[in-house]
Amino acid sequence: MAEQSPSHDAAILLQHVIKRYPGPHGDIVALAGIDLSVRQGEIFGLLGPNGAGKTTTIETLAGLRRPTSGTVRVLGHDPVTERDEIRKCVAIQPQHAAVFEQQTVAELLRVWASLYPDPETPDAIIEMMGLTASRDVRVSKLSGGQRQRLLVGTALISRPRLLVLDEPSTGMDPNARQELWDAVRTHRASGGTVLLSTHSMEEAEMLCDRVAVLHQGQVAACGTPQDLINTHAPDREVHFTVPVGTDLAQLRSTPGVSHVDTHDTGADTRVVVRTSDSDAAFGLLAGPLGARHIQIKEAGLEAVFRILTGVDFHEANSTDQSAEHDGSQPTKSEGVMA
Repeated sequence: MAEQSPSHDAAILLQHVIKRYPGPHGDIVALAGIDLSVRQGEIFGLLGPNGAGKTTTIETLAGLRRPTSGTVRVLGHDPVTERDEIRKCVAIQPQHAAVFEQQTVAELLRVWASLYPDPETPDAIIEMMGLTASRDVRVSKLSGGQRQRLLVGTALISRPRLLVLDEPSTGMDPNARQELWDAVRTHRASGGTVLLSTHSMEEAEMLCDRVAVLHQGQVAACGTPQDLINTHAPDREVHFTVPVGTDLAQLRSTPGVSHVDTHDTGADTRVVVRTSDSDAAFGLLAGPLGARHIQIKEAGLEAVFRILTGVDFHEANSTDQSAEHDGSQPTKSEGVMA
């Protein structure tokens, strides 16, 4: 695992954090000994499939769940015993939140602004979140993406030192997602820290300074997205087409090539090559093999997850179960804490 930042520089610090829930057949382990340190002034991503422990981690940071064991500090405070201090400087936007459905966007933000001593202006939040055209629309009439951006806006309006977002881009179209990302970057540029829970590989790669890959309640790896890719999944995939019957023996023996997969489609063979030296492979493709329709795809965090855990991310996302979804426990926090 990549080196963690020193505790004196940490906006968030988790040391050996374990969270268990009683179950009908024994304890259910949601967090299995997490160690994390999030530096002040960075965008830090928690990346993992459903059931990896992302939401339980966030609820532990908010003081909504007491860890079974371990140490949790948020901006130097214990979130369970010092929740009043946490509320002054932390805003947490969960996946779902209850708001006043019959208020307009502008009215709702004015209400939220009235709750804080030095809030951002509602107009600034409306512009930041790309909601100008919706400022006089009732919340109940917003699309899913507009509603999600509004909820993030209610968290930003308190000017928090730490902004925590639980899968904030769910349901957003590409333009709305880009506006959200811009707002998160603006918050970081103004001196804030952001903790972002996501199962979007693209979001983690494009937005986060560092990422922790969570799997079954543990941190499988932590580092910058590019460092994780370089360390755990340095290979690239090269896709191309050659005539059926083409001899690929020389390609298979090319240094750096770790995998060659073929699929015949009529008169052509589609080939996928995994290699750590795409330049060497490309020289062979463009020369002796006469390959066509050549595409080179960079490895990403999805490949990192597969290599670290031995399972495909999408498979894990559809099959993992978590204690945070156990029927005896509340599943999500229903509001914004700031």
